[in-house]
Amino acid sequence: MAAHSHDHSHAGHLHSAGHTHASHAHPTLRPSVLGWAMVATLGLVLAEVFGGILGRSVALLNDAVHNLSDIPALGISYLAMRWAERPADTEKTYGYHRAGTLAAYTNAFVLVLLSLWLGYEAFERLRSPVEVVESWMIWTSVAALAVNGGITLALVRGRGDLNLRSILIHNFGDAVSNIAIIAGALIIHATGARWIDPLLGLAIGLLVLWSSISILRESSHILLEGRPLDLRVEDVARAMLKIEGVQEVHDVHLWSLGGGHHALSLHARVPDMHLDECERLLASIKQVASKEFGVEHTTVQLERAGLPAQSGYVMPEPAKN
Repeated sequence: MAAHSHDHSHAGHLHSAGHTHASHAHPTLRPSVLGWAMVATLGLVLAEVFGGILGRSVALLNDAVHNLSDIPALGISYLAMRWAERPADTEKTYGYHRAGTLAAYTNAFVLVLLSLWLGYEAFERLRSPVEVVESWMIWTSVAALAVNGGITLALVRGRGDLNLRSILIHNFGDAVSNIAIIAGALIIHATGARWIDPLLGLAIGLLVLWSSISILRESSHILLEGRPLDLRVEDVARAMLKIEGVQEVHDVHLWSLGGGHHALSLHARVPDMHLDECERLLASIKQVASKEFGVEHTTVQLERAGLPAQSGYVMPEPAKN
């Protein structure tokens, strides 16, 4: 006996109110917020370039380049949010949920390259420090802090989405950089230590590198069909074995579609039963996957108990009465 079942319903239709995995929500942020953030960031970049040149500050110029990278990042994320709203079609049968993940991967990859370049430029200036104009550093950074802080607060609501979190972390890093530049300018003014400015530039580059690698690893994990980090295959398989009639599960696959959307496929060995009983069993498997693990798309193949498993993950042995 073999049967296939595909569950295309959203997990929210079956989730219980107290379930922890059901918090995989769609971003509540409107795409227009990213549009306004792009405009504000462009104005900030122009101000920092102007202030960096007049103030002869490599930290400000590095931060301007850092913020400049936000503009295409915000643009890509804006398009990704629009694409993710599109329904599944004959070409993209799972929909466009991974558009945001792809945007996050692209942003992070660009930022890794950028951080290496920023670090090199800061190191060269560290070897040959120049006089800076502290007032330009301070007032330009105060304005930058207001913009980056405002964007960070606006993006907090969408932090559950990997795409938006990459932008959130980036802008939070920008805000921290602005605070560091202000503090550095005050120290330079008090002590005359010119090396502080390139040292800040180097620190900014390291901050960008650290945050970008984390996003790069997580987004590449999703793109490579990795399991959701908050779920374990063993837990899912054990939950299925608790369902009456399921004697064994194998060939279990669990992966993320992006944006908190998960998918599951498995083979379940069951005794001979009527088709109506098969349908009830399949419904129970879907319900467990949805309620306990937040899985929206479940594919199940039923097989006759007693036959040897041919491939994949076997968990862990026939259920004991």
